[in-house]
This record gives sequence, C-alpha cells and structure tokens, in this order.
Amino acid sequence: MRILIIEDEDKIASFVKAALMAQHYAVDVASDGERGLYLALTNDYDLIILDNILPKKEGMQVCREIREKGRTVPILILSVKSQTMEKADLLNAGADDYLTKPFALEELLARIAALLRRGRSIARDVMTIEDIVLDSKAGTVTRKKKPVQLTRREFSLLEYLMRNEDIVLSRSMLLEHVWDMSVDLFSNTIESHIFCLRKKLNDMGKDKIIQTVPGRGYRMAARSRPQ
Repeated sequence: MRILIIEDEDKIASFVKAALMAQHYAVDVASDGERGLYLALTNDYDLIILDNILPKKEGMQVCREIREKGRTVPILILSVKSQTMEKADLLNAGADDYLTKPFALEELLARIAALLRRGRSIARDVMTIEDIVLDSKAGTVTRKKKPVQLTRREFSLLEYLMRNEDIVLSRSMLLEHVWDMSVDLFSNTIESHIFCLRKKLNDMGKDKIIQTVPGRGYRMAARSRPQ
C-alpha cells in the first residue's frame, strides 16, 4: 500500500516515513500544501497523512480540494490545534480522522490501520491462497507452514497481489500501490521482483500461483481455478 505524507516539519516527516516503511508501506513525502495537493491528485494513494498548518496552502484547503476532485482516499489530519470547532471544520472539509500533535506512534499506526480497513472491502490481516499465508499485521509469510523471508518491497508486492486475488493488476497499478516516486518507470523492477517472489515461494513451475497475463499484467490465483 502507498501512503502520502504532507508535512513541513522534516523531523516529523522523516520519523513517520521510517515507521511506515518498517510496516511495509510505500511512502511519498511533500513539504508544502501545493506540492502535496499535486501529488494527491496525480497518484493513486491508499491513504494521506496531512498536516493542517502548511506553507503555500493550508491542510484544510488541500483536504477540501482533494474532495472537490472526487477523490475518496482516506485522509488523516495532524494538527497542534485541538479545539472542538477546529476538528469539526476539518471533518466537514472531508477529513476522515484527526490526530493532535504531539502524538504517540502506536496511536498513529492504529488509526492508519483503522482507516485502511474502513476504506477497503477486504479488511483481512491474514490472507491465504493455497498454502501461502501472509499476516500483514505480524509482517510474516509462510508456505506449507514454513517461513518465507522477503524484503520489504517483496512483502508489499505479495500483499497487494493477495488482497486483489483473481484480479489482473497492470504494471501501472503495481507501481502506484507498491512503489514510491523514486522508482524508475522504465526499469524492469516489477519483473525482477516478481521473479524473486516466485523463487522464494518456490513458484517457478509451469503452473504458477503468481500468473503472468500477457499484455495485461499479473494475477495471483489458486492454480485449481481457470485462467
């Protein structure tokens, strides 16, 4: 999953980004409201963490313009202000939740998880396809009850494939939800990560669980189902 942080305080942005990356999220950061709004409207994020007091364009206005463009991405507001009217104004502007600074990391992560569950039809922490089991909360993967060691990016890619079981995911969809802005759009990074996933999952045979759909992308499905 891919998250956008719009925060002008470098220490907070770096701290939150590191914590989210440790939880296997892909993360982009914008340090002002105008840049944040541009990224929010040009990329497909799973969640936005938005500071309320920003240079160039305030968080409330960024939130309002995202909603005016029809985007339904969950938005979590961060602010030093805690007055009831302030919270009401932000929620009325389209925010989904509000967290007052300073905040505990554990609470931030819990609120993020809740918003992601609320915003998706698939809210499972533990997913299973055949004998592959992924626990997104624990950050573990097993096959035939044996642990599979994956890199952070491989884990995110497998999680996105499993959350969209039986759905063909295009290259652009994988880039949008698994990688951040630093990815080279013209590289073979997706292909190489798919290859590594298959190798680590012992899915290299002809009848693969992670299927290549020529000209369209990739799909993860139980092998007993028709392709």
